[in-house]
Parts: sequence; C-alpha cells; structure tokens
Amino acid sequence: MYEMRRKRQQVTREACEEVLRRATSGVLAVIDADGDPYAVPLSFVYMDGKLYFHCAPVGHKIDAIRTNDRISFCVIDRDEVMPESFTTKYRSVIVFGRARIITDETEKREAIEALAVKYAPDIDEAQLAKAITADWVKFCIIEVKIDHLTGKIGRELLSSSTMSDNKTAK
Repeated sequence: MYEMRRKRQQVTREACEEVLRRATSGVLAVIDADGDPYAVPLSFVYMDGKLYFHCAPVGHKIDAIRTNDRISFCVIDRDEVMPESFTTKYRSVIVFGRARIITDETEKREAIEALAVKYAPDIDEAQLAKAITADWVKFCIIEVKIDHLTGKIGRELLSSSTMSDNKTAK
C-alpha cells in the first residue's frame, strides 16, 4: 500500500470508522474479467469491522467480484466547495479489501437486517421480517474484509477550529 504523502492530513483509524458508520453511500471500485475498472455508487453498512452491501445476483458488479475479489471503496464524508479560494473542505475514507459473496443464510440475514436498521431505523420487526422474506431469493449480500483503511481531511477543514471531529493520525 502507498503511504499517504501528507501525513498531517491523515485521520485516525477510529475517525475513519466513524465516517463508515455514519455515511449513507460510497463508491465501490472493482476490476472486471476484461481488466476494466468499474465503479458504482451504493448503500452499505459497516459492522464488526467489515462492509456489507446488497446487490442483484447477476450483473456487472457481481461478475467482477466473482472474477477478482480485490476492491476499493470510497466514502466522501464532507465536501464543501470554497470557490473564493479554489479549494474544497473535505473528509474522505478509502477502503482496500477483499469481497466475498455470503452464502451462509444466518450471515446473510444478519447483514440484511443491519442494512435495514441503518436505512429504516423505525421499521418494526414484523414489517422487516415480511420484507426480507418477500425478497429473500433476490438478495445477494457481499461482505468486504478490510485489508487497509485510510482517511484524509482537507487542509482547510483541518485548520477550522469549529470542527470537533478532525482527529488526525499522530
């Protein structure tokens, strides 16, 4: 893995994990069977140190994962354009890891329930169970084991004294 050049802007692992817990979307990058890159935005959940997302059981993304399990995933936590100074206040996280299709039904259900709770926190258990049962055969759940995690914060945000969550790596 490349080391971050601007170490002062690198955020801690804990801060990266906070971003992954609160973010609602990210961009998954894979390499397909032809060696072409493919990046797609998606919803996900961060649980037990891993990423989980669902997808259709057929298609470009799942075919690419079956061919090459190595992935990258990027989340932009903050993106505030500052036109007057030609820059951006930003915070982002990049994950490198390996993806696998979950085949164990218990693992699959836990991941689906975690996704549902994240995106529909007020759903009642009966409604959740009904929705999962109705779409069970359509669910393909991918787990990403994280090999490397890095986060970066823009200099402008780093120097802002109003942000309390600018934890940088030491």
